[in-house]
Amino acid sequence: MRLFKNVTSLDFMGKRKIAMIASTVVILLSLGSIFTQGLKLGIDFTGGTLIEVGYKEAADLETIRSAMGGAGFGDSTVQHFGTNKDVLIRLAPQEEKSSAELSTQVISLLNADQTEPVDLRRVEFVGPQVGEELTNDGGLAMLYALIFILIYVGFRFEYRFALGSILALVHDVIITVGMFSIFQIEFDLPVLAAVLAVIGYSLNDTIVVFDRIRENFRKMRKGSSIEIINASLNQTLHRTIITSLTTTLVLLALFLFGGEIIHGFALALLIGVVIGTYSSMYVASAAVLMLGISKSDLMPVKKEGAEIDDMP
Repeated sequence: MRLFKNVTSLDFMGKRKIAMIASTVVILLSLGSIFTQGLKLGIDFTGGTLIEVGYKEAADLETIRSAMGGAGFGDSTVQHFGTNKDVLIRLAPQEEKSSAELSTQVISLLNADQTEPVDLRRVEFVGPQVGEELTNDGGLAMLYALIFILIYVGFRFEYRFALGSILALVHDVIITVGMFSIFQIEFDLPVLAAVLAVIGYSLNDTIVVFDRIRENFRKMRKGSSIEIINASLNQTLHRTIITSLTTTLVLLALFLFGGEIIHGFALALLIGVVIGTYSSMYVASAAVLMLGISKSDLMPVKKEGAEIDDMP
């Protein structure tokens, strides 16, 4: 703890206007990208055919991509699945061909330059209707999560804290999804799961900060709302840094060494953890401050007749 001993007087709320401007700019860029170029949806949402094949030796993905592109499958996705001998191929839906015809064509194409035949492991087809249902269900899942969180925080703390936490969570979700839209990274079911996990992580971080803010509003006799919130953020800073750092190290290991199949999942969590840590300190706390939180709002309500009960 000595490493953080002197980090006790950072003026977080003094920089809240700069933070709000920066967040607003990034959110507008994210929303602009989402509405103009949209998300690069994966086969889980758009529908299509998934083919898993196995090679006797390590497979060269660039060679496979070139062969697929030359055969008219330029929009296909090719990546390792597990080991470097296992390959997962995702094909966009084609109305004129069935999944069996597509898999036969792909296997023939892959076997063309192989001395030993490629092993076909599995073929899965996702229809456009199923993909549309997954898209709707995924959106509803995020909406329901935010609604229940609003209710939970409202009961546990105070309505200003509930609104502040929801604002921070919406901020985190928009920016995380926006990064996938801006850089056109494939958005599939694992990424959606990561976004939902980001909501949980960010909320946990925000609740820790809010708990300390509520405690200090009741305990500290002197000081303005800004000073009390600043003190609370500094007191929880050690825990926030350690938690975020250890989580980020694990996610970096997953991203770098976990294989191409979970790159999107790990990347979404990495973005979400960084943004969630920032939002719990600046967005959520600043929102509570702007909503006019004060000591009187958080003092325990005295029960009627409590003075009489305390008399001997």
